[in-house]
Amino acid sequence: MANVLSFDNVTVTARIGGRSVDVLRDISFALAPGDIAGLVGESGAGKSMIGRVISGLLPDNFTVSAGEVAFEGSNLLTLRKSERRALLGRRIAFIPQEPLSALNPVRTIGSQFSEHLRHVGVERSRHRALMIERLQQVQLRNAEEALLRFPHELSGGQCQRVLIAMAFAGEPSLVVADEPTTALDVMTQAHIVRLIAEQQRLHGTALLFITHDLRLAGHVCRNVGVMYAGDMVEYGPAAAVLKAPSHPYTKSLLAAIPELTGIRRVLPALSDHMPGLASFAGLAGCRFSPRCAVKDPACIGTRLPPRSVGEGHWVRCAERCETIGAADLGEPIVLPAGLKDAPASVAFENVRLSYHASRGFLGLRRSRFDAVKSATFSVREGEILGIVGESGSGKTSVGRLIVGLEKPSEGTIRIDGAERVTGAVHLSHRDTQLIFQDPQSALNPRRSVLRLLTQALEVGDSYQPEAQRRPAAEALLRDTGLPSDCLERFPSQLSGGQRQRVNIGRALGAKPRLIVADEIVSGLDVSVQAHILNCLLDLNRKHRLTIVFISHDLAVVRYLCSRVLMMHAGEIVEEGLTEVVFSNPQHPYTKALLEAVPPDNADRPWPSVLAAESTMSASR
Repeated sequence: MANVLSFDNVTVTARIGGRSVDVLRDISFALAPGDIAGLVGESGAGKSMIGRVISGLLPDNFTVSAGEVAFEGSNLLTLRKSERRALLGRRIAFIPQEPLSALNPVRTIGSQFSEHLRHVGVERSRHRALMIERLQQVQLRNAEEALLRFPHELSGGQCQRVLIAMAFAGEPSLVVADEPTTALDVMTQAHIVRLIAEQQRLHGTALLFITHDLRLAGHVCRNVGVMYAGDMVEYGPAAAVLKAPSHPYTKSLLAAIPELTGIRRVLPALSDHMPGLASFAGLAGCRFSPRCAVKDPACIGTRLPPRSVGEGHWVRCAERCETIGAADLGEPIVLPAGLKDAPASVAFENVRLSYHASRGFLGLRRSRFDAVKSATFSVREGEILGIVGESGSGKTSVGRLIVGLEKPSEGTIRIDGAERVTGAVHLSHRDTQLIFQDPQSALNPRRSVLRLLTQALEVGDSYQPEAQRRPAAEALLRDTGLPSDCLERFPSQLSGGQRQRVNIGRALGAKPRLIVADEIVSGLDVSVQAHILNCLLDLNRKHRLTIVFISHDLAVVRYLCSRVLMMHAGEIVEEGLTEVVFSNPQHPYTKALLEAVPPDNADRPWPSVLAAESTMSASR
């Protein structure tokens, strides 16, 4: 059977810093009809660039300098723009990472879906029936009503379902899913993956699945290609690549993934970011060699050809490279349980947070929505508490209540024994700091790292003259593991992991006793994630920090947090020691969340959550 898509030694070249650099080098792989292949690797590895080659949407200074991209027997690279454009949406469809950014905010779902159907050649008389049919196939309830809504009136999970329905509406031969589950909670992720897989099987479509989640790729894909700095360093059956990896880079990525079972050990991690492509201009050999702990001299000076290590499994690495064995595993970690005799840093007593909405003619009908319902819990000084749940469960609302961004409708909140009774006034309190999820939007792009880290020293009782702030900033660099030359840089000149460390350092600059970290590793590469988690553990031990860690990633919570709260629909449904709750969950919702996580071992089946609706999926 002929392949739907094949890359044959494809090289993409760009002008960077006045020099020509190969952004992709000799990329080769193939997709048969009904096949699923995955591309994994860190941000900047070249995964999405392969999608751009397929779509023909390369940046202006990027060109395909060698190789061939065959789609259904035709070379995409030789097609005219009009011919390529005619394929997109019809024969080749894309599911993007950010559904809210992909949909036009000023047009209804129905008008955008109908426009797509016109593009793929569906008669206008069939539009409405087909749109409803496709939305029902992705289990979006009230499909007729959804067509009348605008994107902002739907949740992120609902918008992603709309885009899946649109992608498969034209029955394409190839679908490229570019990070379609990034930053989604485990329930939503499981259902989105299931929906994509169901549509792929229904239409016999070839699927290219781009992700940085290696555990997910192991369960979704038949074959997996590991990308690094424009090179495909390993390729083969998913089970073989992820269970018995051969390239040191693949092994490093897998070692940095927190596990839901087994002994908790310090996560080994690479240096926190991949060098820029300009730095590889003069490097003929393996681009991973500057970060590789077991590199062979042959790797540096010569680019080695692919070497077979099993059936359909090849690696581009020296045969003499040593493996990362058990001796390289991190030391077991003991999680902080907090000071037993110290007063609670945070205490919630019957706390409720309600919002009122007006509906109907002239807004005469009022309804109440409880974001948090009668929450009672405490956090000891020096403890790391995890708060887990789906999107909309109330996790972030609890965090906002702790730092004073929200005022409770009922109940009492005490911080270090003092009752918190108002809202925004507490933004000035330095003892409690919030670390936001997205450092790029949280950091002022016009401020240098030096000014960001010493922001707390510019006003109030902590004021210091500008000339005296550098030593404090240098100390924060050491605490967060940032290189010493970062002080004069701006956020745009840093990697994602470095920006998040600056975000953490800025919070530490206020010398807080309590930090609320809201989804701060969501969407990060596993290696960068490992650095951030280890950084938090070190800061907790060094400064006896109390940390409330909000996340939807259960493996991350198990690694970092000694105790956990499980939240559902604004309520705390289960609470206890993390190891006890995860190994022996009592509430059905906790059990469902744990079942929704792809198993650590790719050979283990993904449980029944993928074949049934979750308790909240219909509302997303």
